[in-house]
Parts: sequence; C-alpha cells; structure tokens
Amino acid sequence: MAQPARRQPARPAPLPPLRLTRRGKIVLIGIPLVLLAALLLSLAGFFNSPAKASDSAADLSLTPTVTVTVQPGQSLWAIAGTVAPERDARDVVADIVQLNNLTAGVVHPGQQLYVPTP
Repeated sequence: MAQPARRQPARPAPLPPLRLTRRGKIVLIGIPLVLLAALLLSLAGFFNSPAKASDSAADLSLTPTVTVTVQPGQSLWAIAGTVAPERDARDVVADIVQLNNLTAGVVHPGQQLYVPTP
C-alpha cells in the first residue's frame, strides 16, 4: 500500500509593508525630537549659568547695611527715599527686596528690614 504524501504546514501570508499615518509619524519622530530639544536646552542653561559669585573669598565684599523698623504707613518707597535720597528710589527698593528676600513689595509695621547705606 502506498503511503500518503506528507503535507507541509501552510506558510502565513507575508505582511504588507508598514505605513504610517501623519499622526503616527508625529508620534514616532516628532515627540522624541521635542524631548531631545528640551533636554539639550536645559543642559545648555545648566552649563551656561553662573555658579559662583566670586573666584576667591578675598573678592567678596559686604554690603553695608542698617536695620530699619517699619513704621505704620511707611512703604518701601518712603524708606528708600529717607535712607538714600541721592540714589534712584527704584534701585534702593530693589536692593531692599533682595537683601531681605521679600517676595512682594509689601511691608508691615514693626517689621525689621536691612537697608543698604550709601
């Protein structure tokens, strides 16, 4: 008796080539490029930012200051005009805000402030 012929398993049909839609291209290419650009910009900012105030401790200088107690009805502008009338009040107010780490230009009666002296 003749033996039946062996059947080989059927091969799956080849897949069609991959086609990306416009949205797919944006997701596949655009988003990684945006993330890479953001990373490079943040690193550039990190490496270009000044990290030190001075090269040595001898180059540092102290800002001469006096302590002023805020009186009722007084503002930073009034304090700046009283302490340094020869300077621009905007510069003096900026110095007071920086010296005292003020987040806003609001002061309260009784508050102690460091004020730069001329």
